[in-house]
Amino acid sequence: MSKHQGKTEKSPSLRSFPPAAEIDARVLILGSMPGAESLKRQQYYAHPRNAFWKILGQLLDFAANAPYEERIAALTAKRIAVWDVLAQCERKGSLDADISAPRLNKLAPFLRKHKNLRRIICNGQTAHTLFQRNFGSLAAELGLEVISLPSTSPAHAARTFEEKLQIWRKALADII
Repeated sequence: MSKHQGKTEKSPSLRSFPPAAEIDARVLILGSMPGAESLKRQQYYAHPRNAFWKILGQLLDFAANAPYEERIAALTAKRIAVWDVLAQCERKGSLDADISAPRLNKLAPFLRKHKNLRRIICNGQTAHTLFQRNFGSLAAELGLEVISLPSTSPAHAARTFEEKLQIWRKALADII
């Protein structure tokens, strides 16, 4: 909650959307919570400066600006699923640092149902921290490898696009 002109102002309550996944998925890429543009469009990684689609497009050989359904189909064809750790939260804007009142997605049943999963890739440190804190022991029990990669968000400017691309390429090398 933030103070504004002497009043307490509540951040908007936001809800995520369902996973983009097929039952045969081998890799699950997890974000923390969709940003404002993604929620508005109901599309994962919809902010035009988010490098997610550019990186995955280069690695999996599809156009980053292809229609959303085609991009999702390109991921699922390579047995890659996409979801978020959080189902709901309060947040103004899109920054993970502004998340409050987080509620988790039902990842435990998802992980148990998708028996071909081998790897969880956390897109950024917040997703990794939330996942490990809440589902790390289940991931270990199921024999899942959990990797934290640099966020593709434009807010994460500590690495260049090329550096992020190389790190993501290495994490997906056995799939691409």
